[in-house]
Amino acid sequence: MTSLSVNLNKIAVLRNSRGGGLPDLVHAATVCLEAGAHGITVHPRPDARHTRADDVLALAGLTRTRGVEFNLEGNPFAAPRAGYPGFVALCAQARPAQATLVPDADGQLTSDHGFDFVRDGAALRPHVDALHALGCRVSLFADAGCDVGAARALGADRIELYTGPFAEAAARGTVEGALQACIGTAQAAAAAGLGVNAGHDLNQANLGLFLARVPGILEVSIGHALIAEALYDGLATTVAHYLAIIRRASSV
Repeated sequence: MTSLSVNLNKIAVLRNSRGGGLPDLVHAATVCLEAGAHGITVHPRPDARHTRADDVLALAGLTRTRGVEFNLEGNPFAAPRAGYPGFVALCAQARPAQATLVPDADGQLTSDHGFDFVRDGAALRPHVDALHALGCRVSLFADAGCDVGAARALGADRIELYTGPFAEAAARGTVEGALQACIGTAQAAAAAGLGVNAGHDLNQANLGLFLARVPGILEVSIGHALIAEALYDGLATTVAHYLAIIRRASSV
């Protein structure tokens, strides 16, 4: 069955908007895990606009104690600065089970594209090797239609399909083309020996269709929509809704 990893960045945004410690990320993560989530994801950015390095270490401790996956996302090319030691250095401190490399520039509001594995391969390879040396499974953020062979050649264990275009197409009601692109990429990745994760703009309205049609999705990382929906229904209830969608899709 596909694993659900809950991204807590938006909880950190709410906390940072006021200062102080509320809402508490460790408490939120605990609620998600007790509701059945399989893991926790965060994407600390160098400008500390939401999740910070101290959050990463606290969540690493929680997930390690509970024996669940911690997925740390970040741009390996972002320069270290005050409060942010660099992505690989932060992974060395936190030792996440999975490190997901994402090509987001400092000024981006959110991640909105995957790597060009041919163009970026030589620069990526040392980071992939360094993360493997730390014991991390390495996933690379990827567009549908990417060169999965080039990703595999870098030594990656998985790709994470960027599902923003699929979500936009689903909202428009013109989803088939975007779905076929994801299906083809997932099939090619599996043939190349890569596992496939997925994330970005997945929600309760589109997740079931995505999982029913795209084969072999090992993990979905969901944050923005899940936290938004939790404002209405509660965090534990919303996590339970997502798990029910995943179970239904896996039984088809």
